[in-house]
Amino acid sequence: MPNYELTLLLSDEEELKNIKDLINSLKGKIEKEEKWGGKTLAYPIKKNTSSNYYHWLLNLDQNNISELKKKLNFNEKLIRYLLLKMTR
Repeated sequence: MPNYELTLLLSDEEELKNIKDLINSLKGKIEKEEKWGGKTLAYPIKKNTSSNYYHWLLNLDQNNISELKKKLNFNEKLIRYLLLKMTR
């Protein structure tokens, strides 16, 4: 399975469990989790001036990536995310 990097900006830490459950339901696996801590945003995003940053390395089948993106786009508690495919 290809490896991906997922960086999340969340205002509510409780939403992490829902995102982890979503990845598990798509038969994905989180290899590494990092919390980068809370930071002040350069400009307000969705009326938020600060956010908690999280960075994950995950394995997920390429066929399930579009479903993951669709679900993340509809998540109201998620401020922003960046999903990148890692090349070797």
